[in-house]
Amino acid sequence: MNQILVSEKLYITPELKRKKRMYKIDFFVSVFLVCVLFSYYIYAEYDKNKNEAISQEILSNLSFEDNVTDDTTIKFSNNSVVVILNTEDPFEVVYSEPIEEPEEPVEEETPYDNINWLRTNSGTEYYVLATINIPAIDCTYPILNQSTEELLKISPCKFWGAEPNEVGNFCIVGHNYRSNKFFSHVPSLSIGDTIEITDLTNRTLVYEIYDKYVVEPEDTTCTTQRTNGRKEITLITCTNDSKQRVIVRAKEV
Repeated sequence: MNQILVSEKLYITPELKRKKRMYKIDFFVSVFLVCVLFSYYIYAEYDKNKNEAISQEILSNLSFEDNVTDDTTIKFSNNSVVVILNTEDPFEVVYSEPIEEPEEPVEEETPYDNINWLRTNSGTEYYVLATINIPAIDCTYPILNQSTEELLKISPCKFWGAEPNEVGNFCIVGHNYRSNKFFSHVPSLSIGDTIEITDLTNRTLVYEIYDKYVVEPEDTTCTTQRTNGRKEITLITCTNDSKQRVIVRAKEV
């Protein structure tokens, strides 16, 4: 019996010991990585739920001003559309036709210049332009005034274009979290579905989806302001794999 045991020990070579040690190291590293990933997932879900709560708080506390005068950032000159652009926006709109400049610069005002920022319980202020409601996917959110990484975590945001419910193309961007939050279900919308936009004058317009397609992230042609005098909106979000962008276009009905 002793002879057999001694013979078995002879087969435990240094190479086998090294492999056994490596297996242990690999096991503990794998467990550590799983714990890190699980912790990250929990934190990400917590952060999304917290931001969802902030968005719904903004929505519930939002009040509309009935005495706001309608105006627009879209002007027409010789059948050409002149868009009053914010120079901080990331894209420049290029037209194939020359646009006639006014003889004297005119300072434009929007109906939202005198609207106060909305303060949440946490003390943070947010500037809300409008609210969006998409009945087909049970999606109702405030629309914040500009698209930054931080604001996009809170709610859908204006990305480009005209003011809400005005002539032109009001472009709205929102995250696709592949859940029930924000624009996650926008890719499932169909032609003919409706979208309701309520602006700060407490005016609600209904838009009907007439086009839906997918583009590369650098393709911004969907932000064009050539609408032939119509009021349109464009929804922008990621595909489920986050590699491309889903574009949903709708016009007033």
